Amino acid sequence: MDTAGRGGDPAVATAGGVTVPNVHSNTDSSNKTLLKSQALYKYVLDTTVLPNEPECLRELRLLTDKHERRNMATPPDEAQLLRMLIRLMGARNTIEVGVFTGCSLLATALALPADGRVVAIDVSREYYEVGRPFFEKAGIAHKVDFREGPALERLHELLADARNLGAFDFAFVDADKPNYVRYHEQLLRLVRVGGAIVYDNTLWDGTVALPPDAPLSYHDRRISAAMRDLNAGLSADERVEVCQLTVADGITICRRVV
Repeated sequence: MDTAGRGGDPAVATAGGVTVPNVHSNTDSSNKTLLKSQALYKYVLDTTVLPNEPECLRELRLLTDKHERRNMATPPDEAQLLRMLIRLMGARNTIEVGVFTGCSLLATALALPADGRVVAIDVSREYYEVGRPFFEKAGIAHKVDFREGPALERLHELLADARNLGAFDFAFVDADKPNYVRYHEQLLRLVRVGGAIVYDNTLWDGTVALPPDAPLSYHDRRISAAMRDLNAGLSADERVEVCQLTVADGITICRRVV
């Protein structure tokens, strides 16, 4: 997790002399969606998501909604998707780049088998500690291998051990957006052929489709450009099959084929 690339400062920012709020300024778990109908999103949550949300995950989500940086949290429909993907794949070894309070990490750990593990990387142990009691309460804390520090460095350390090459089934990335392209190269060596790498926020509140002169804060313009570069690169990358979804803030699933 890197606050400069995930949610940024929720306060307004100046772009071209005009005060423009960051696009995620008022986001929490109840409205982090690209759907233009809030009623439809509420229907999805109330019908298929929230009734099936594990109690420990619900408690952590509601606690995170009170956090000043709540806009960085994984919404419940996205957490449900991650759990489904991990179970469909039969994943046992996973990586998470960017943790925050651990909503997506908890979803991952719940979906893994008893002997599964997730290497969780974040620059802030303080944020991770907010969610850790919920892992302990659920009896799954043993599945989490938390590693504090910059993700590029922690991933490099994993790559230094030949036993880790192609040893992971699944990776989820929700960290500093400009480094996504660099994480991609590292994760392609860690995730096995047939495994999946999932990137979050790849549509950045729809700003990737806006014209160049659209009014955006400096933060949003920078991240939106990074996401457009990433999306174009992933689409052209013959090492992966790509599926981009409009769930949450945009999720891109990459299946490694080479």
